[in-house]
Amino acid sequence: MSSFFIKKKVISAAPNKGDLKRKSNADDGKGRSKKFNKRMDEEISSDSENESADPRRKQQENEDDEIEETPQEKKLRLAKLYLEQLRDEEDKRAEQESFEEDLIAGRLQEDVLEQKGKLQRLIAKELIAPDPAEVRLLRGHKLSVTCLVITPDEKYIFSASKDCSIIKWEVEGGKKVQKIAGGRKGTEARHVGHTAHILCMAISSDGKYLASGDMNKLILIWDPVTCKHLYKLKGHRDAVSGLAFRRGTHTLYSASHDRSIKVWSVDENAYVETLFGHQDMITGLDCLSRERCVTAGGRDRTVRVWKIAEESQLVFHGHEGSIDCIQLINEEHMVTGGDDGSISVWTVNKKKPVSTVKQAHGSHGLTGLEQPCWVSSVAALHNSDIVASGSHNSAVQLWKCGQGFRGLEPLFSVPMTGFVNSLKFSNSGKFLVAGVGQEHRLGRWSRIKEARNGLYIIPLKRQAQEQEVVQ
Repeated sequence: MSSFFIKKKVISAAPNKGDLKRKSNADDGKGRSKKFNKRMDEEISSDSENESADPRRKQQENEDDEIEETPQEKKLRLAKLYLEQLRDEEDKRAEQESFEEDLIAGRLQEDVLEQKGKLQRLIAKELIAPDPAEVRLLRGHKLSVTCLVITPDEKYIFSASKDCSIIKWEVEGGKKVQKIAGGRKGTEARHVGHTAHILCMAISSDGKYLASGDMNKLILIWDPVTCKHLYKLKGHRDAVSGLAFRRGTHTLYSASHDRSIKVWSVDENAYVETLFGHQDMITGLDCLSRERCVTAGGRDRTVRVWKIAEESQLVFHGHEGSIDCIQLINEEHMVTGGDDGSISVWTVNKKKPVSTVKQAHGSHGLTGLEQPCWVSSVAALHNSDIVASGSHNSAVQLWKCGQGFRGLEPLFSVPMTGFVNSLKFSNSGKFLVAGVGQEHRLGRWSRIKEARNGLYIIPLKRQAQEQEVVQ
């Protein structure tokens, strides 16, 4: 009994773990409280430093807390944003369509005015005479250059010569890209190319076909890209002296010393029809978009407008000698030059020239026996007030057409030795190309030994933007 009670007493006297823990907690309560408070102060201090270091984040969190949308409000907000985007897109589309419509309307109006021959771009007063050092000479032909054409993209020039060859030139670098060599007389059966003097060339407005005509009555069709021979057109009974493609088509008009004009369909390699009317050999031909062409009749001293669809022709008189060259300014006006030394501007509504400049390139010969310098070539920048003429007086002359194409005023001249047998403006009017030789393209009446056979590229710089007027 005594042992039991002793044990019980011992057990009861032993301290309880929970009591010990509570006691321990009670004993050092103050110490723990001090440590806890210190740690909390450190944590609060750290948070305060972060908040002061990044006030924007705190502000953003507060705003996020304040903006709490319901699903319906969110749907409404997104719907409004979507509608605003649709309205903006619709406005932009309407502006673009309006701009395109105005652009198309402007182009259509310009095309209508161009067809009527009433569009005249006034750029002559803005032209600056080029420095002679800026004029480039491209040499490659052995004999006189007789004709040339510029590709629609203005990257290449094709020139032909009395040496029966055709050369393709690069405009920018002035390099010879390819040469179609001429053949000797009597090799027509086996030679691919010309074997007689080439008098004329033409290129289609899309750059797909190149046509060349020679003294052997032949018209050859080439691929301008590869210079590969495609077709041979036969039918003329004398030298082919003029070629022109109708714009936007592959219809080819050809003129000849046999006094006839022929119409060809190059796509089909086919002959269409022949037109007669001139009383002497035809020396020049040109056409634009209309189904008509204009010709110069040489010694019959007439200019004729051929209306193909109506099968009729208009006859114009004005020069005192042979009319050797002709070029359309637009659908209603043209410029001609002749061996009487005069340049004339015509309109299809009048039988006589509206303007004529006599002895446009001066005269030559002994005192008392002076003769006017022949005008061997003319060119016109389409739908503008600029024309150019060439002779053998050592210069290419540029002219300004007056209001309504009445009157011709000299602008400036570019020194050039030799017979200027061909002149062409680029479509953009950025440069003028002259084909020069020691002899006239149609004969050997005289020879200028110091002349160099080749092409002269004349840059045309402007001071400001051109203006357009309706006549």
